[in-house]
Amino acid sequence: MNYNNLLIDRKENYAIVTVNRPSKLNALNKETISELHDAFFSLEKDKQIKAIIITGSGEKAFVAGADISEFADFNESEGAELARSGQELLFDFIQNLSTPVIAAVNGFALGGGLELAMASHFRVASLNAKMGLPEVSLGVIPGYGGTQRLPQLVGKGKAMEMIMTAGMISAVEAKEWGLVNYVVELDELLSLCEKLASKIVWNSSTSIAAVIKSVNANFETGVNGFNVEIEQFGKAFGTHDFKEGTTAFLEKRKPNFE
Repeated sequence: MNYNNLLIDRKENYAIVTVNRPSKLNALNKETISELHDAFFSLEKDKQIKAIIITGSGEKAFVAGADISEFADFNESEGAELARSGQELLFDFIQNLSTPVIAAVNGFALGGGLELAMASHFRVASLNAKMGLPEVSLGVIPGYGGTQRLPQLVGKGKAMEMIMTAGMISAVEAKEWGLVNYVVELDELLSLCEKLASKIVWNSSTSIAAVIKSVNANFETGVNGFNVEIEQFGKAFGTHDFKEGTTAFLEKRKPNFE
């Protein structure tokens, strides 16, 4: 499939999705959000793809926010629908994707860009990256899950500070706060993400999908994450990957997962 705003690079067993709107600092418009949904949906269905890296084109921005020109004249109901549809179509969709998603934050990750990175399963940043949720400076609030995911990652106090000051933090601060896992030079960013992806892809995809479901359950209101873990643990015993993994261990060989 051809995309107007994305580049898809399929490797042997993982893929790199690049938001490609450099003249707009890769800002998210409706078309890009829709294309990202379609791309992730397609990659998840591809059994050869066992990990996905998402990044931005160029050296300035991962995704520098949403395309404000698209919603500057919205009313209340249109604004609510914008947030609801965006969360369902992309941000919640990525968070609950069974294929692990690594965000390679290669520059500005602001507003919807940071929310996109936070919806990913974990994040790696380049030294030049800057992160923030500046929405209150525009008279609005984060609408793509930012008020929920940021406190989960950095704690309530830090999240309140970031959102209420509308300020940006550096990649080093983001690592100190637990927002990103690693910080590297820009020219090392993709290679580290690919190295991490290459470690993931040799493990059981069914187990990783169960891990994503179980970990996410801990942050869902009214859901007992321990019970979800027990359920997923039990289901694992009925899978080919469990039989292959345990047999390979006992036979002292590497497993060959599906």
